[in-house]
Amino acid sequence: MRMLQADRGTLFINDEKTNELYSRVAMGESIGEIRLPNHLGIAGAVFTSGKTVNIPYCYADLRFNPAFDKQTGYFTRSMLCVPVLNKESKVIGVTQVLNKRGGPFDEEDETRLKAFTAQVSIGLENAKLFDDVQNIKNYNESMLESMSNGVVTLDEDAKIVTCNAAGSEILKIAQSEIIGQSAEEYFGETNDWILEKVTRVAESGETDSTLDAELMVGDEKLSVNVSVMPLVSSEDKNLGTMIMIEDISSEKRMKLTMSRYMDPGIADQLMEGSEDILGGTNVEATILFSDVRGFTTLTEELGAQGTVSLLNDYFTIMVDCISREEGMLDKFIGDAIMAAFGLPISHDDDEDRAVRAAISMINDMWAWNAVRAEKGQKPLDMGIGLNTGNVVSGNIGSPKRMDYTMIGDGVNLAARLESACKQYSARILISENTYAKLRGTYRIRDIDDVVVKGKTKPVRVYEVLDYHTEETCPNLMDVVNYFTEARKQYHEGNWDKAVTAFKEVLKANPADKLSDTYIERCQHLKESNPKDWNGVWVMTSK
Repeated sequence: MRMLQADRGTLFINDEKTNELYSRVAMGESIGEIRLPNHLGIAGAVFTSGKTVNIPYCYADLRFNPAFDKQTGYFTRSMLCVPVLNKESKVIGVTQVLNKRGGPFDEEDETRLKAFTAQVSIGLENAKLFDDVQNIKNYNESMLESMSNGVVTLDEDAKIVTCNAAGSEILKIAQSEIIGQSAEEYFGETNDWILEKVTRVAESGETDSTLDAELMVGDEKLSVNVSVMPLVSSEDKNLGTMIMIEDISSEKRMKLTMSRYMDPGIADQLMEGSEDILGGTNVEATILFSDVRGFTTLTEELGAQGTVSLLNDYFTIMVDCISREEGMLDKFIGDAIMAAFGLPISHDDDEDRAVRAAISMINDMWAWNAVRAEKGQKPLDMGIGLNTGNVVSGNIGSPKRMDYTMIGDGVNLAARLESACKQYSARILISENTYAKLRGTYRIRDIDDVVVKGKTKPVRVYEVLDYHTEETCPNLMDVVNYFTEARKQYHEGNWDKAVTAFKEVLKANPADKLSDTYIERCQHLKESNPKDWNGVWVMTSK
């Protein structure tokens, strides 16, 4: 205004979001704004055309709108308005001066205002650049402060430059106290593994990550995931190092607690927030049921505390056998165990895993019985049933109390087979569904075609014998071969030939109680002489 001897001067900037020209005006202690559409009036015409407008007599020019003068009481005589261009020659606003004292604005005034406006443009660009840098800085700082992971940055001399709020909380130190310390001074001997990572990353320029590491904070041990990353400028200049720390201590404690009440695989998925296992899903799995024989009598002898102690020891051994084969423990039902192979993660050999788990359960129980015998304690025995089939798995219950479990015919048949171990004097029985999918070679004999309680379709049942030794079952392969021949005669209704073959089994192994059972069955069938005999035995109890 002083340079051009004008009454008023206004700088209008274009707001690209609203397509308005605005000017900021001091209003007492605050800042107000004047806004107008960027295509209206003299200022709008200059902005849209990018050309200077010099009006010596405004009321004689049709482009001038006198409404503003009427509203404010100001009388506009002359006007000079020039566009403001950035370094790319884009119009970003206009500069407008009004009422030159002593006459209209001349060409020299235009030249002066254009030169002045060029300086204004540079100032605006610098101000915008500063705002952008400040906004980026504020954004980065806000982002770091809002992160749940701790972030500590080091300069090229390994001195701590920044530490966000999460880092201050994890490391239990005020930001003002840690900033300025050297990494060696702070992390020291207790966490020297972090210093090694910082040195390695500085030399290699590559990120180094460690999961579930131990971080000492005072006298407390934290479980953390740590990533150390190089900080590099756009010119590939080394700026220092960033250490990102994720405290997983509470998550690890929660996972450990949950794993005591459910299968670790289920606990992992729940901790990850997966919803795939919530609700019901139809999957194929191999179900294992086991049950201790004569447990009621044992509990009467042991009492409450002795029973609980016995079960804890027994379940510890059995669960280890299941876990080794990556089976999922579903639940304990009194002294019984229900487990699955193929849930929550399936394998190509789940059937074999289930059979191997069952064999090791018997073997480990026998080894434990030997230890119990030395203490004068009674041995345990059990039966195991396996079946492969479609089951519905998922959370079942009410909104207040849910249980992740499995239901369906596949589950029921496994339970029936476990119970049938008593009738067949067996320890491990598997269904034809499981037998058909086995990949490994096992010592197995076909023992019956049976209709279990509640079903009408017969199921072929097999006994797994791999847990036996020469002492517990002498001449095992002879037993299997003679038994196979006896079963053939039995199936064809040749009762006498079947009895003869079963007696050969007993010669090889006098302790084979199943052959005794079949001899009694053959004698009964011979007397009743069933006319519709098809080799299928119907179970009348569970």
